[in-house]
Amino acid sequence: MTTNDLGIHATGLTKSYGGLRVLDGVDLAVPRGSVLALLGPNGAGKTTTVRLLATLTAPDPGSGTARVAGYDITAERARVRRSISLTGQFAAVDDLQTGAEMLRMTGRLSGLSARAARSRADELLSRFGLAEAAGRTAKTYSGGMRRRLDLAASLVARPEVIFLDEPTAGLDPRSRQDLWELVRELRADGTSVLLTTQYLEEADRLADRVAVLAGGRIAAEGTPSDLKSRVAGHRLDMTLASRAAYDALAPRAVRLAAGEPAAGAEGAAVAAEGLTLAPEELGLSLPTDGSAAHVRSLLDELDPDHTAVDRFTVRGATLDDVFLTLTGAAP
Repeated sequence: MTTNDLGIHATGLTKSYGGLRVLDGVDLAVPRGSVLALLGPNGAGKTTTVRLLATLTAPDPGSGTARVAGYDITAERARVRRSISLTGQFAAVDDLQTGAEMLRMTGRLSGLSARAARSRADELLSRFGLAEAAGRTAKTYSGGMRRRLDLAASLVARPEVIFLDEPTAGLDPRSRQDLWELVRELRADGTSVLLTTQYLEEADRLADRVAVLAGGRIAAEGTPSDLKSRVAGHRLDMTLASRAAYDALAPRAVRLAAGEPAAGAEGAAVAAEGLTLAPEELGLSLPTDGSAAHVRSLLDELDPDHTAVDRFTVRGATLDDVFLTLTGAAP
């Protein structure tokens, strides 16, 4: 794939604030007409990455390169800005304007004629379910309506690349579903989308590829299926009968994950990076191939007396498992 096929292409980006290095050599590639979800715990640098690529802040001198919509983010900032749109974590609307006035003004500021701005505003108001509220001031809108108006404003100029920084934060389930459908439409129209989110289900449903940011670096990148298979195709989740049972089994699980089964154990090895401990919930989670033989082997290894495990389930791996494994943090 050539650079011309990429809506976003970053190599070796770093960003420091004083003595704190927030990003430490980030590489990203987002093909045109695709969605990349950028995941990471709070403070991992997701918003900093978006701000760099959107030219709102500059990378460290000599730190690397990045092109957005084919333009260099440092040398061609004005061209980048004409080609992108950014929706931040909080809706940015003018409470004193009506929905229609805000979108028409945005269109005029984007270089549209008065007639074209009015037509585009009407189109977007209808698309976002705001036509009936078009003549009301934004201060009368609900939180979901304000978010939809903010997103509509970001699309007035038909950007080649759109950055969505936690766009569904605070939205009700219906509004989240509507936004997911919008992202799918943008992708179908050929728009490149970089999405940051704390909702891992959102990334799983929308993203062509997922990048996990941890410690200022990309810890893993791939399709959702690729990343889930890296942790394991399936998971064995166990809830233990008591604190004493947890305290006894947790060290065994750690040894098992490290490839050190107890004497006499047969074939119960698991991937070390796939172990998840939840002491407050008395929970253990281990990767498994999902077969009855492997599940039985794991249970016999960990709980040979069949008294410590209160209940267990076998399920497919999720992006939550990937997130926990690669970052050691809660989503």
